[in-house]
Amino acid sequence: MALRLSTAALALALAFTAAGCATSHQPAARSVDINLVALNDFHGNLEPSKYTYAPAGSAQKQTIQAGGIDVLGGAIAAFRKEDKDLLFVAAGDLVGASPALSSMWADEPSIEAMNKMGLVASSLGNHEFDQGSKELLRQQHGGCDSPRPSKACQLAPGFKGAGFSYLAANVVEQATGKNLVPGWRIVDVKGVKVGLIGAVLQDTPSVAVASAIKGLSFLDEADSINKVLPAMRAQGAQVFVVLIHEGGHTGEPFDKTWCDGLQGPIVGIVKKLDPAIRLVITGHSHKGYLCKVDGRVVTQADYAGHVLSRIRMQVDPASGAVRDIDVRNVVMAPGAYAPDPALAAYLQGIRARSTAELAKPVATIGAAAPVQRKESEAGESPLGDLIADAALAATREQGVQVAFMNPGGIRKDLEVGDKGVVSFGQAQAVLPFGNTLVVMDLSGANLRATLEQQWDRPGGGRYMLQVSHSLSYAWDSTRPVGQRLVPGSLKVNGVPVDDAKTYRVAANNFLADGGDNFPALAKGVKRSDTQMRDLDALIAYMKQHPEFGAASMAAPQARIQKVR
Repeated sequence: MALRLSTAALALALAFTAAGCATSHQPAARSVDINLVALNDFHGNLEPSKYTYAPAGSAQKQTIQAGGIDVLGGAIAAFRKEDKDLLFVAAGDLVGASPALSSMWADEPSIEAMNKMGLVASSLGNHEFDQGSKELLRQQHGGCDSPRPSKACQLAPGFKGAGFSYLAANVVEQATGKNLVPGWRIVDVKGVKVGLIGAVLQDTPSVAVASAIKGLSFLDEADSINKVLPAMRAQGAQVFVVLIHEGGHTGEPFDKTWCDGLQGPIVGIVKKLDPAIRLVITGHSHKGYLCKVDGRVVTQADYAGHVLSRIRMQVDPASGAVRDIDVRNVVMAPGAYAPDPALAAYLQGIRARSTAELAKPVATIGAAAPVQRKESEAGESPLGDLIADAALAATREQGVQVAFMNPGGIRKDLEVGDKGVVSFGQAQAVLPFGNTLVVMDLSGANLRATLEQQWDRPGGGRYMLQVSHSLSYAWDSTRPVGQRLVPGSLKVNGVPVDDAKTYRVAANNFLADGGDNFPALAKGVKRSDTQMRDLDALIAYMKQHPEFGAASMAAPQARIQKVR
């Protein structure tokens, strides 16, 4: 469906034409079509994955297996037949939290797949920082000096790095004051100089491991973007496109052009941008939308390669004025595009190298169906229970009494094979980050504060930590934020928590550093990183407790209770 700029927005765009442009009595200058295809939050999904959506014109949702690098490559090849000068761009999180097929090779296959598809540029996303800035720069520039030596350069020797540019105008090295990666680049398309500007959410420190971003500052997104425009203009940039890893949400269909009710942090950022910026390609929130904010086009293409955004900008080549914008979100459904043969062969090669490792059985449990991460009304999930219990069991010898797990770190349901066999690949898909378990002392008061912070969220709503069987409490939605816990209900091993006492707590290193906006956990003392991965703890626990199955894992275990 076409997205048309309003008369007022068109007038605003034309106001930025260069001095000496045609007057009203002169014929209009010819237009040039700049075609872009945009992707966000790919997260190493080399293969297709489950996608539920309502097709255009239908209120009935359907679930398909969408995406996969062969299908994406085929679609982009088809689009390039229409316009050989097409720009393929992305809005961050190309890697990180990836399925095993990518993560077991240090995400090098995903970088190479983007190279093969001709990606031009991507903003950094918060997950590009998962393994630290050194690994991020290795993925950009190539080489094998990696904090993951057992994974890097193992699929193929001599990793050459990204053929595209990572961009982030708002990420600065504290020691030098310089950008970690370039903030922008200019691409010549049909004689028009298109300026691509990248940014990542300023709130990255709340969703990244503290050690991974040490020495970096994350600045205001809009201010950083606006600041680079003069230098870009001096280099001849005529049209500006923002690639930003921050997003929003709307209840409107992913393919509605355009939505009217976009909400979330991206809205305030867009409103602060220089008027010359007419197109903002977003990510992070994993939502598909085609919206308008203050007359600007704001897009997002779902996640995991399920959808690609097709964008056409009609531009005056002399002045750079954007006359019109068309935009469409296209589902990467099976059969919609002929798979790219080269990428299909590449994917098959990765599968062949990976199959034996991924298929290795690591445990057998009694489940005949997936152990789910879906939360109950109270905020507890069967899989969250299992992971928290595994962390507790792995750290019991260090005196740990309570273990926490953040739900955002549980990336998929735990699938099981025949007779309840769990493979390494199935377990790794649940906990792909490679986080380690940290133990610490936390006062009863800070333990209570940690739980209260589940409702004290920057964007509102709730975010429920998964807890080990040793901890229980009840909460009341009618009580004020900061006082949601029912008095007297918070207990450790059945004993009411004493604010003045000390409790030994375990959590993954991301959460232990206050990640996901739990600053009370960062106040823990006598901290020790066990260097045990949460994945290893989960596998060990399943081996030791094969009784976990359909009966015990079909529903959460009521450690968390909602009274109203």
